[in-house]
Amino acid sequence: MARAARRRRGVIARPLSPLGPTLETPRLWLRPPSVEDFEAWAAFLGDAEAARHIGGTQPRATAWRSLATMVGAWHLNGSAMFSLIDKRSGRWLGRVGPWRPEGWPGTEVGWGVVRDAWGHGYAHEAATVTIDWAFDVLGWSEVIHTIDPDNVASKGVARKLGSCRLRMGRLPEPYHELPVEIWGQSRAEWNAARARRQRIP
Repeated sequence: MARAARRRRGVIARPLSPLGPTLETPRLWLRPPSVEDFEAWAAFLGDAEAARHIGGTQPRATAWRSLATMVGAWHLNGSAMFSLIDKRSGRWLGRVGPWRPEGWPGTEVGWGVVRDAWGHGYAHEAATVTIDWAFDVLGWSEVIHTIDPDNVASKGVARKLGSCRLRMGRLPEPYHELPVEIWGQSRAEWNAARARRQRIP
C-alpha cells in the first residue's frame, strides 16, 4: 500500500539488493536482478528482434534459467549484469554490466535493452557507470564488448563509450561456432577519457 502511494506521487523507493550495490545515473538505477524482474526478463528474451544478437529468443522456462544464472553469478563472482530500472516509472528496461563466465574471451561489460526503449541512450548511460564500477571496484585492467558483426547499434554504443574494435573472437559453447567482434579499451584509456569528461564545464 505505502509503495503504491509513493508511486502515485511519483516517488519510487531506491531499489536495494542483498547481492550487490545499486548504481545510479540521472535517469536510472542499476541493481542485481531479482525474481520480480522475471516477467519483463522473459518478455525481453521472447522478443525476436531484441534477442536477435544475444543468442536468439528463449521460451519462458529457459528465460527463467537465464535469470537464475545471472543471480547465481552474483553469488559466485560478486558481480554480474545489473537490472536496469527507470527511476520515474520503476520499469525494468534491460540488463547491463559485467559478464565473465567460464571460457569468456575477457572481462566484458555488455548490454541489452527492451526494444521500445531503444534510441534513448540508456545502454550508453548504464554502461558508463558500470565500466566506472568495474575498473574502480572490481579492479579490471580491460573491458571488452562481444558484438555480433551485424549488430550496428551495439557497435555505435561501443564507439560512444570510447572502445574500438580489437579483434575477432568466439564465445564458449553453445555459441562457439558464431564469430563475434571484440571491442574494448584499457583502464588507462578509460581513465584518461573520464578525466577529460570531468574537465568539461
